[in-house]
Amino acid sequence: MAPSEDDISIEEKRVYAGTAGRTDAYVATESGVVRVALSADKIGAFDMVARDEARDAAVLPRRDAPDILGVATAEGLRIAPVGDELAFETVAVEPVGSDPLVAVGVDRGAFLVARETGEIDRIELGDGDSEPTGASVGTVPEPSAIDGPLVAAGDGIYQVTGADRAELDAVGLDDARDVAGTGMPLAATGAGVYWLGNGWMTALSGDANAVAADGDGHAMAVVDGDLFVHGDGDDWDEATWTVADLPVAETPVALGYGPGVSVAVTDAGTLCVDAGDGWRHQVVGVRGVAGVALATVE
Repeated sequence: MAPSEDDISIEEKRVYAGTAGRTDAYVATESGVVRVALSADKIGAFDMVARDEARDAAVLPRRDAPDILGVATAEGLRIAPVGDELAFETVAVEPVGSDPLVAVGVDRGAFLVARETGEIDRIELGDGDSEPTGASVGTVPEPSAIDGPLVAAGDGIYQVTGADRAELDAVGLDDARDVAGTGMPLAATGAGVYWLGNGWMTALSGDANAVAADGDGHAMAVVDGDLFVHGDGDDWDEATWTVADLPVAETPVALGYGPGVSVAVTDAGTLCVDAGDGWRHQVVGVRGVAGVALATVE
């Protein structure tokens, strides 16, 4: 069993971020957004950085400025530059406005958001000389997740296409709950986890609720309440997945990747992290976990 963070001294927690770099995990919950500082597999301080209900979170990378955290809320998309102090603002651009959102993702330098009513919209933040803009991409039934160009919906998977990224194509499956659009396309559905080869191919059978990938062949998926991990490689059939030995007997509900780290957050509000030497964990103390997004700070 991996060591609990109770085994890490307070002094270690104070100094680790300055010596090994820091990645922040932003956990979207029914109570707000909790930020958890990570350095490799060491878990440092955590705090509530937003107190409105958060339904999903995603991080928009930027080259010459801090990354942008986007949070899907009942009042629309809220954003803040990643850093020690987060100053959130609502991006109320048409056609999205301040409509309730259920999911947010990132595709080619812009946020993709899903409204409760099923509309999928693209939000470009612009630069210092231009205002944010919004554009409709299409509509799907019961959207549940967005990652890269992929959208999970009640009747399957959709993909954002077109030169202006304003088209939405149905690409198969049914009862989709989550998607991973980085690297090999993956989908979590009521029938299992699928990867996109010559059509959608079965990776794992069962009731799948979450999936994530890092773009380098690593992936995680939750199937029948267990966390499965895929090592790097081009094969995706069932034999290439193994069940993770998490340090807590809880069900993972949100998965994410950062530089060299895998993160799984459970339904009981425990954050687990693995940097290659086994899982560590920290009880964050929140319920209603809806998503997690990771950003490099240092």
